[in-house]
Amino acid sequence: MNQTEQWTSKIGFILASAGSAIGIGAIWKLPYVAGTSGGGAFFLLFLLFTALVGLPLLLGEFVIGRSTQKEAIRAYEHIAPKSFWPVTGYIGVITSFILLSFYSVVGGWILQYLLFGLTGKLQATSDFTALFEETIASPFWSIGAQLAFLLITITVVSRGIQNGIEVANKYLMPALFVIFIVIIIRSLTLDNAMAGVEFFLKPDFTKLTSEGVLFAMGQSFFSLSVGVSVMVTYSSYLDKTQNLPKSAISIVSLNILISLLAGLAIFPAVFALGVEPTAGPGLLFIVLPSIFQQIPFGSVFLILFLALFLFATLTSAFSMLEIIVAAIAKGDSTKRKRLSWIVGLSIFIVGIPSALSFGVLSEITFFNKNIFDAADFLVSNILMPIGAFLIAIFIPLKMDKQLLIDELSKGAGNVKSWFALWLLLLRFVVPVIIIIVFLDVIGLI
Repeated sequence: MNQTEQWTSKIGFILASAGSAIGIGAIWKLPYVAGTSGGGAFFLLFLLFTALVGLPLLLGEFVIGRSTQKEAIRAYEHIAPKSFWPVTGYIGVITSFILLSFYSVVGGWILQYLLFGLTGKLQATSDFTALFEETIASPFWSIGAQLAFLLITITVVSRGIQNGIEVANKYLMPALFVIFIVIIIRSLTLDNAMAGVEFFLKPDFTKLTSEGVLFAMGQSFFSLSVGVSVMVTYSSYLDKTQNLPKSAISIVSLNILISLLAGLAIFPAVFALGVEPTAGPGLLFIVLPSIFQQIPFGSVFLILFLALFLFATLTSAFSMLEIIVAAIAKGDSTKRKRLSWIVGLSIFIVGIPSALSFGVLSEITFFNKNIFDAADFLVSNILMPIGAFLIAIFIPLKMDKQLLIDELSKGAGNVKSWFALWLLLLRFVVPVIIIIVFLDVIGLI
């Protein structure tokens, strides 16, 4: 059974795909690493690797999904039946399940902080470190907020592609950009704001370390949601008139733009108030609240920032749940609502240990990592690189060359001028870069 649902428009597909790619990690981590790894020099490198790795992989997932009109697992079964290759789809589904189980915990934290901001608790706090530690250690609030985040995600996905995911992204993504612009304008009007802009964007090749180069490599495909076959599923809902190369370039451009906007929103404010920039959860839950507390009308801008992070987290969560539901439903839209709730609540149950990792279960560790961090390491450093590697070699090995040309040409015209380069990148360049990143994250280089 082929997919019975479709995107209603090209912009709906692009916004949903961009929303999947634009997560909280890209907003809080990539700008910081750019600032500490050469600023503009890092971004130039990130752009290069995105063109060499991220874009070819993204386009490859689009071709797999649209050509078969099937979700992640059945797409590989259709192209390579009775073979090893459908395991690529299974890896994507399992990865998304584990990822959403702990990603929803962070979504719950953001929901709590948004509530704290709206009720005045954030504004009345002087010790943001203590507040954050208290928040993540509370069993009741951690589990309750995680459930609330997942209930929002389940509700949207259960309504389907057109009435759920597409509609939600059409509102959330433009709202995300508007909030960014408002915060950037406020940040840039602060004293010493230009020092933050310089930290973020000024090219400094002397700071471009090997660690920064490897991060740019990894981020080039992690930041586009490739490697877990989410984009295979999303593109299976496309009609045959859509221009796949143009859509891929649009999504890549939006993702890069968001990273730039994030840096311009955060670092001018950080430097204006002489705060040390930090990556990770501390930036969102400790550093930014303390910054906005010192700015006139800062509580309003902090609430906007938290809403922005919530929107980015939700749009990514939609895609994670969708790939799982679609794989189980196998194109039967009548099963969507029931499966969305079954899968979503199952993810909630599996994610409870991650929610308790900073409190009652903090003593339980795997390889010196708590449950949350161990799940994060498994997904980000092992499963995603393996999935990306398999997709990269699957296309040139198992897909007919003429089928690839025909699929890419629909709505785009003649693609032969760059087709050979794209296939060359997938066959040789992308797998080598993924192997290097994989060996780095597991500590072998």
